This record gives sequence, C-alpha cells and structure tokens, in this order.
Amino acid sequence: MRFFTGDVSHAPDWDAVLRLFQPRQIVHLAAETGTAQSLTEASRHGLVNVVGTAQLLDALTRSALVPDQLVLTSSRAVYGEGAWQSGSEVFYPRPRSHAQLLAGEWDPVGPTGIPAVPLPSCAGRTEPRPTSIYAATKLTQEHMLAAWAAAHDTPLTVLRLQNVYGPGQSLTNPYTGIVALFARSARAQLPLEVYEDGRILRDFVFIDDVVDALVAATRKPANGSRWLDIGSGIATTIHQLARKIATLCDAPEPIVVAKFRDGDVRAASCTIEPAANELDWHPKWTLDDGLRALLEWIGQT
Repeated sequence: MRFFTGDVSHAPDWDAVLRLFQPRQIVHLAAETGTAQSLTEASRHGLVNVVGTAQLLDALTRSALVPDQLVLTSSRAVYGEGAWQSGSEVFYPRPRSHAQLLAGEWDPVGPTGIPAVPLPSCAGRTEPRPTSIYAATKLTQEHMLAAWAAAHDTPLTVLRLQNVYGPGQSLTNPYTGIVALFARSARAQLPLEVYEDGRILRDFVFIDDVVDALVAATRKPANGSRWLDIGSGIATTIHQLARKIATLCDAPEPIVVAKFRDGDVRAASCTIEPAANELDWHPKWTLDDGLRALLEWIGQT
C-alpha cells in the first residue's frame, strides 16, 4: 500500500500519483464537508469538491488511463429536505426559512394543510434537491463522474452516505457530526443540548459498515452507472441519540432547547434494500454497539 499526500485541486499532484501507479479501480473519497459551514465557505467547498474532481478526470486523460471502475462516496445531503407525504400526496418541501425556524415551525406542512411525514430516501425514486453549497457540490461530483464514465464505458457506483460516525473521526470539528460532539460533551459530564424540539431525524451508520459497502462495491462492479444509499436503514431522533450517549456516559439528562441551525434539514434517512440486493451488503452494527465502540476509542485517545 502506498500513501501520497497531496491536494486534489492541484493538477501536478494528480500527475505525480499517476506516474507512480495506474489504478484499475478508483474510489473517490476526497471532499470538504459541512452543510451549514458551506453556506459561508462556498469557494473552498467548490474548489475541493468540484475542481478537485475535475482535476482527477483531466489527470486520467493526460495519463491515457481509463480505470475498470469508479466509486464515489456522495452524501444524503443531495436530497435536501427529501420527500414527504401528506395524506396520499408525496411532495418536496422548500428549505425551511430562518423565519420559520424562529417561529418554531419545525415540520413541513402538506399543500392542503394536512400534517406531513418524511419518507426514507431512495436513490431510485427520490429526487435530489440540494439545499446547501456542500450538497450542490456533491451532486455536481456525481454528474461529472457519470458523464465521464458514460463517455468512457466505465462502470460507476455512487454511494450516498447517511450520517457516518465511529472511531477515527474528528472530535473537535463541529461540522463532522453530532455523534462526536455529543460524546465529547457527555464524557465531560455536560448536559447535551438538543436543538429544535428534539425530533430531528437522522440515520446513523457506523464507519465499519460504510467500509464494508465500499469494498462490496469494488467487488461487484456496476453494469453502467448506479446510485445506492448507504445507512443503517433506521431513523433515530436526535433526542434518542442524546439519551443513549448520556446513559452510556452517566451524564445528565439531555435538554431540549428551541435553538436551531440554519441550513439543517428536518429529516434524513434511507432505504437500504437496493444496496443490500446490489452489493450483497448488510449493516452489522447497531447504534448502541457503535456508540460503545466510539466512546471506547475516545477514552483511548
């Protein structure tokens, strides 16, 4: 195994890598992350995610290299608020405005005024509707690789990841995940603050399950291009998450506060059956076991 440290937006770095070896498969993981952060740092996210991907493709052209397969890790963020159902009608709500959040209007309401419920995302039927710069750049990555792959008859697998957590993630970057932030605060015996009404929904998937999905994708190439969702398949409220972590750390009971963060979507979860069928992959880690593993790792760092 070789490691090369470089900048994905810097063409000479790509050329140097491709002079060292010519990969048969490329798994593209590099990206700047941060949904809310990207709204104020658009150029950085565009440079790394969009220009960086373009530099990869140009470097392949300069090297006259067409890999046997491309795999991209994308994000559940491309769905934005996702699809919701009100009565018998499925609709795509607009992004929640600052005024809505300030008024405590957390959930979208259907076109006829009937309360709505979120639907799990499925790449085969849920429309991508990015609501952040980060999400827009990830969807752009998908489109760029899909266009290049089609032109070169190269199989492409796009894995849209849900909220990934586990040992090795940053414990100080506020944009890398609520799980790590909660874990750090709970270990310090601080009460966890849960935003909105505590009912924000997320699908938390352990890092080992994501790695297994990536390996499975490389071993079972696509026939053309395919898009799959990778998660646990279980929607968890942020309040439920906070209580689990607080219990494991013997920390105070979490506090639901009326704070909010502009740019956050209300609900995000996915259907994993297509990935299970395509890749013969199934998540093995429960949220409880994953949290214990994360907390154990934090205690050793």
